[in-house]
Amino acid sequence: MTEDETPGQTPGSGRLWTDPREEDEHTQWLAPRTQAQPQPRFESEPGPAPQRRLAPLVLLGVLLACLLFGAGIFGAKVLLDDVDSAATTAALPAAPGAAAPDARARAVRQIYADAGPSVVFIKSDEGRATASGTGFVIDANGTIVTNSHVVAGSQDVTVRFEKSGKSVSADVLGTDSSTDLAVLRVDASYTQKLKPLALADSGSVRVGDLAVAIGYPLGLDQTLTQGIVSAVDGSPIKSPNGFSIDKVIQTDAPINPGNSGGPLLDAAGRVIGINSQIATSAAGGGNVGIGFAVPSNTLRSVVPRLRTGGSIKRPYLGVSTAPSTVGQGAQVADLVPGAPADEGGLRIGDTISRVDGQEIQAPEDISTAIESRRPGDRVAIELKRAGATQTVQVTLGTRPESVTASPSAGP
Repeated sequence: MTEDETPGQTPGSGRLWTDPREEDEHTQWLAPRTQAQPQPRFESEPGPAPQRRLAPLVLLGVLLACLLFGAGIFGAKVLLDDVDSAATTAALPAAPGAAAPDARARAVRQIYADAGPSVVFIKSDEGRATASGTGFVIDANGTIVTNSHVVAGSQDVTVRFEKSGKSVSADVLGTDSSTDLAVLRVDASYTQKLKPLALADSGSVRVGDLAVAIGYPLGLDQTLTQGIVSAVDGSPIKSPNGFSIDKVIQTDAPINPGNSGGPLLDAAGRVIGINSQIATSAAGGGNVGIGFAVPSNTLRSVVPRLRTGGSIKRPYLGVSTAPSTVGQGAQVADLVPGAPADEGGLRIGDTISRVDGQEIQAPEDISTAIESRRPGDRVAIELKRAGATQTVQVTLGTRPESVTASPSAGP
């Protein structure tokens, strides 16, 4: 081997690392002839074969660089997209400042601040059933007023105070189904720091007055709704025992099941009534904008007797009446057989014009005329029959626990 020879290479062969004995096997690795320097019979430059092997590496590098460059561009786009997405999903700005409350809003806010803590949630256990409603504190001695239908027949009554969230056991001092009123008592320590709700004279309430209801409708948290007094001394409502409750206050303030027993308040935050019933449409049981509250004057009369645990004995005539068709008065529509009115000589179709000296202009006036009397008292009833006026004497009885005759029974 001369100095010009390379191991494993035959001079002039133009092949890399080819054993002469394997020449046929390795012909695919033969280097092409160089065209730039034509020397037909002499091929001493071994360069073309290495270029053939380096070309794929160069191509691979170019591809890798392109991939890295593309990945960089894609990553930058993703980052920019994230920035753009964050910018487009940012919260919308709030308008500066706040709307100034008008006089009505300020009054309602103050009513809620003052009265809200004294309005309580009531839950009663009626054996297998559980009822709930609303009540409110009327003194610092633990006295709470609610509807009788909220706690009637209950074996266990609990009261939850809004501010503390504490639930405590309550005693039922008395109930009166005829007015749908009930009085509860809790330990005085729970009410001493509360502001008792004042009772207004419901006789001074006028249509259009502000009406605010606070309670726990449909089992929700304490809720305030507002409206106006839409009627006073309107149509009576039926009490739980079937008798009529007169001089109710009608309101369009939204009240629903669960508001029962809660206060209806005036613009001064005084109780003008206790929410008791609502008118509903035939399609469902929700509020349709007509609610009824037992007037506070009834509450003022009944609660003192219930608070002492006494039972209420009411005078009773046993007569159902309707508006007169011939002017003022109340026309006899039905009589309970054997009741005082029947025994005293009243007849269906008579028009009652006076009871115990008080003028009767509408059916509800009869209850008002005898409400201050007691069972056993005799009253004079002036009536018109067949165009003639006459007076009959009736001895009042004791109102039964429930209506025994006409579903629209009156006094």
